[in-house]
Amino acid sequence: MAYTFNFLGHPVPAFVQNILLALAAIIFGLILKWIISRFFSIFSRLWASFQVRSIVRHLNGPAQIFLPLILLNTAVSLMTLSQDTRAQLSRAMEIALTIMVSLILIRIIKILEDVFYHKYDLNKEDNLKERKIRTQLQFIRKFVITLIILVTVSIILLSFESMRKIGTGLLTGVGIGGIIIGFAAQKSLGNLLAGFQIAFTQPIRIDDVLIVEGEWGRVEEITLTYVVVSIWDQRRLVLPITYFIEKPFQNWTRVSAELLGTVFLYLDYTIPIPPLRTELTRLLSSNPLWDKRVNVVQITDNKEDTVEVRFLMSARNSSQAFDLRCYVREEMIAFIRNNYPQCLPKTRLEYQGRSPQSTGEFSNRTDI
Repeated sequence: MAYTFNFLGHPVPAFVQNILLALAAIIFGLILKWIISRFFSIFSRLWASFQVRSIVRHLNGPAQIFLPLILLNTAVSLMTLSQDTRAQLSRAMEIALTIMVSLILIRIIKILEDVFYHKYDLNKEDNLKERKIRTQLQFIRKFVITLIILVTVSIILLSFESMRKIGTGLLTGVGIGGIIIGFAAQKSLGNLLAGFQIAFTQPIRIDDVLIVEGEWGRVEEITLTYVVVSIWDQRRLVLPITYFIEKPFQNWTRVSAELLGTVFLYLDYTIPIPPLRTELTRLLSSNPLWDKRVNVVQITDNKEDTVEVRFLMSARNSSQAFDLRCYVREEMIAFIRNNYPQCLPKTRLEYQGRSPQSTGEFSNRTDI
C-alpha cells in the first residue's frame, strides 16, 4: 500500500517520498543497532562473561547491516513504485536478507565454537579429551558452514525464473553428465568421507604429535580435504586427508601424551654400570622434566669394540622427552669423561714378535 505525503499543503513527489522512507528506515535501524550494542556493552561490564564478549565480537558487524535491511524491506511496501520496480526491489531485498541470515548463522556457529574452545582448553598437561572434542568441532564447523553457503547459493539462484529453467534443463540431461561428474568428483568425495571418518574415529586429532613422511610435527589444522602438520622447524607439511586413512604413520599422543625417551652410549667393556645408574637417578631427580615413572640403565647390546648402554627415562610429553634426553646425554658423557675416561670407546692393537735379547715370545697390547 502506498501513501501520499504533503508538505505545507503541497504533495511531495513520489521519488522524494521513497528516498525519505529509505533514509528513515536505515537511520532507525542504525539507532536500534546502537541501542542493542550499548545494552550488551553495559551488560558485559556488569557481568564479565566470555560468552557476551564473543557475541558482541561476532555479531556486531552483521547486526549493523541486518537491522537497517529489515526496516528497509518494510519501508519498500510503503513506497510509491511501479509494479515491476517493486518486484525487482523486493527480490533484491530478499537476496540481501538471505545472505545476511546465512552470515549471522555462520557467526553464531563461531560463537558456539568459542564457547566450546573456552571450556575445553588445550593448555593443560593431560588434554586428550580436549583434543578429541576440538577435532570433531573443527570438522563439524567447516562442514556446516559449507552446507549453509551451498543452501544460500541455491536459494538465491532459485529466486530467478531463468535459473529454474536452467536447473530443469540440467536435470533432464543428467544422465551422461552425472557419470562424468561422478568420476570427476570421486577424489573429492573420497576426501570428504575420509574427513568424516577421521573426525569421529580420530586416528589423528588437533595438536597430536606425529611422525609422518619422516618428519616430526604437530597436527595444526584438519580441513575437509587436507591436514596441515606443523614441523618442529616451523615448516608446514600439507597432506591430503586420505593419507591418514591409506598410509601408516606414527601417532605419539594417540592414547596419552606420556612418552619414554632413550639415550644410547657406546662405551668400553670395562665401564662399571652401577655408578651410571646412580648418576642417572641423581640427574633425573634434579630435573623437573622427569615425570618419575621410568628410570633404567641397561646394557642392551655388545659390539666387537664397545657395549651399548641404554638410558631409559620418561616424560609428560614428546617435547619434554626430547629436552630430557639431550640433558641426560650431555651430563652422562661429561660424567664418564671426568670419572671413567679410560672407559670411553677405544681401539686395541695387539702384536706379537721376538725380542732380540730373548728367544722367548712375548705379547704387548697397546690401547689407542
